[in-house]
Amino acid sequence: MMIQNQMPIFQQLAFKICDNIVEGRYQVNSRIPSVRELAADCEVNPNTVVKSYEWLTNNQIIYNKRGIGYFVSENAVSLILDLRRKQFTEQYLPTIFKAMEQLSMDISQVVELYNQYIKSKQ
Repeated sequence: MMIQNQMPIFQQLAFKICDNIVEGRYQVNSRIPSVRELAADCEVNPNTVVKSYEWLTNNQIIYNKRGIGYFVSENAVSLILDLRRKQFTEQYLPTIFKAMEQLSMDISQVVELYNQYIKSKQ
């Protein structure tokens, strides 16, 4: 995993686990790597992984079976998508809207660009 300076490492680890859940690499009720496994794989301090797992647990994305490990929650995907939509709405949309205003673009132009983007992916 490439560590980025803009975001705390524990948060980067949590987001990577969320990516793996959304992309289906970790299924509902499946075990995720132990604290030590993930710390060794990512070359980070185990306390950093613990902090990531605490964040994920507090957001009900994973749960702990004491002595067995951490597992993906039943509604993890929908919770992750809700968190990401909220982040997108609060973090990215204001910047996009400001740029649209500065460029005198209206929403119909953005919709057209989005439709072109979708067509190019097919």
